[in-house]
Amino acid sequence: MTEIGIGIVGGGYMGKAHAVAMSAVGAVFNTALRPRLEMVCASTPASAERYRKAYGFARGTDDWRVLVNDPKVEAVIIAAPQETHLEIAAAAFALSKPVFCEKPLGASLAESRAMVAAAQGQISMTGFNYIRTPASQFARKLIAQGAIGDITWFRGEHTEDFLADPQQPASWRTSGVANGTMGDLAPHMINGALALIGPITALSAMIETVHAARPGGDVTNDDHGQMMCRFANGAMGQMYFSRISHGRKMGYAYEITGTKGALRFDQEDQNALWFYSADEPEAIRGFRKILTGPAHPDYEPFCQGPGHGTGYQDQIIIEARDFLRAIETRTPVWPTFQDGMAVNQVVAAAMQSSLAGAWVDVASV
Repeated sequence: MTEIGIGIVGGGYMGKAHAVAMSAVGAVFNTALRPRLEMVCASTPASAERYRKAYGFARGTDDWRVLVNDPKVEAVIIAAPQETHLEIAAAAFALSKPVFCEKPLGASLAESRAMVAAAQGQISMTGFNYIRTPASQFARKLIAQGAIGDITWFRGEHTEDFLADPQQPASWRTSGVANGTMGDLAPHMINGALALIGPITALSAMIETVHAARPGGDVTNDDHGQMMCRFANGAMGQMYFSRISHGRKMGYAYEITGTKGALRFDQEDQNALWFYSADEPEAIRGFRKILTGPAHPDYEPFCQGPGHGTGYQDQIIIEARDFLRAIETRTPVWPTFQDGMAVNQVVAAAMQSSLAGAWVDVASV
């Protein structure tokens, strides 16, 4: 076993999740590389010290440059606002340090492309954790095996209600395109669609702001959006993204229809996958609820009991395992920065389509 010094830029919601994951991943997956929480960076010295104590880092700083340039920091995790991603990643790659960056990859498609260019020959990963549930990994496996035949249709959504109340005050979430629904929530389901079905070739989208003003200021980004799309394999698709969907807390959900069956999944019931086989006799044909257990991908390291379930933090631990494996083997592990950029490209195409009121060829964006 070899120690590796981890530096995390950002100590908030996702910074904590990655710190916990790096603390636990060695015990869960018996990784050859064992993370050492070397340094955390936050916006002020006081918050950096608070995160250092809370998460168990050796040191804290309020300057990401100090973290990136420190020789004891051997890999960098970026859990800071989107507008900082490019500069931090480029600096780390210049020192040949592996980088894990939370989605969306860049604050714009141009920035994402610049990050992909900077990552050439380096180890990079983009953070898309929801597709890593044992249930969704098993769905990918079933599709690849042809269990539901050729895919004909995909419906996906990422819906939440944290801004459903129009009296919820304006904040950083309501300012700037990168923080809107298409920048914040849509990338997760778009990534899921690309992972499950494959590349999107064309789309038609409508994106809008429902609550243009909130207490404390105007809203300068989108509340929800929808799009129809065509996949490279010929399947039709539709997706909806919203931060104003009353009652939805983690509405990452999809339904997939094939020529021999169908699959359904909802992240709010993340330990279940619904499977329909058209090969069964008509009298007993129907959706079957599959509870995840040790027979499904990446479940057993967490729990040996079928149906006991995994949770949100476990998805981040699986990501940590993949990142460490990529570093150890010097082999890219999905999703790389290139995969993150592909998601940004679909988002940019949707924005363009909504403005033009027309179908857009994704490759042309």
